[in-house]
Amino acid sequence: MSHPAVPALYIVLTLGLTMFSMQPVLIALSLAGGLAYGFATRGAARTLGALRWQLPVILIVAVLNPLFSASGSTELFRIGMRAVYLESMVYGLCMGGLFVASVLWFEAAASMLEYDKVLALLGNAAPVIALMISMCMRLIPQFLRRGRTVLAVQDAIDVPGRAPADPVRSRLRASSVLMGWGMEDSLERADAMRSRGWGAATRRTTYARYRLGRSDVAALAGLALFGAAAVAVAWTATTQYSFYPQLSMPAPWPGYVVYAAWMVLPCAFHAIDEKRFG
Repeated sequence: MSHPAVPALYIVLTLGLTMFSMQPVLIALSLAGGLAYGFATRGAARTLGALRWQLPVILIVAVLNPLFSASGSTELFRIGMRAVYLESMVYGLCMGGLFVASVLWFEAAASMLEYDKVLALLGNAAPVIALMISMCMRLIPQFLRRGRTVLAVQDAIDVPGRAPADPVRSRLRASSVLMGWGMEDSLERADAMRSRGWGAATRRTTYARYRLGRSDVAALAGLALFGAAAVAVAWTATTQYSFYPQLSMPAPWPGYVVYAAWMVLPCAFHAIDEKRFG
């Protein structure tokens, strides 16, 4: 059992690389790595199902960005007096792809670091932050599950032959039910935490389930070196690429292999574990 610091280091570096590497090839590699890990851990159906609302975001950003940022040198067409440039549209596509890639890697982070590992990692250093992160990792999926339950109950109690309910009113009613359900849970959770002594002392003792061993130290050192190489690749590729006033053409470069290997690293380890223990 590896120490939580090992996946935490990878997650922090990967999220940083994904969110700050505004370059088409790097965004595509990060998006491919996030999708591959989603396919391996959650299955293709669930991963592609989540893209139903993520892909429209890419299109919306790609369409809206040229309307707010009329910059570039390759004019595609005009809407009234405003010109739409290829560079602005490509920049919007990259922004949308970066957003979807970040969402995929946040989902991967929730899969790699369960809330008990977050508590073990930050429990002594930052107990409040650790509690907030662990509760969000648990409550957000719970909120979504309850929302689907409420909508299913509303669909089940409809009388046959009656006109279909207004979808807006149905969603508002579901939101009201979820808010009441959430407030009731918050009161029960606060009472439970108070009964367990939360806040009774300035420093809490914690059960150390994970021990940092030699293999964990070696893994952290290897990840740090590999991550430094990926950061160097991202820095070089991002600084050499420009969207305005004219798009740069990415050339074949061995550094992309390093970046791609970093992005598929968890998927490769998952495949090895499946072959070994599956």
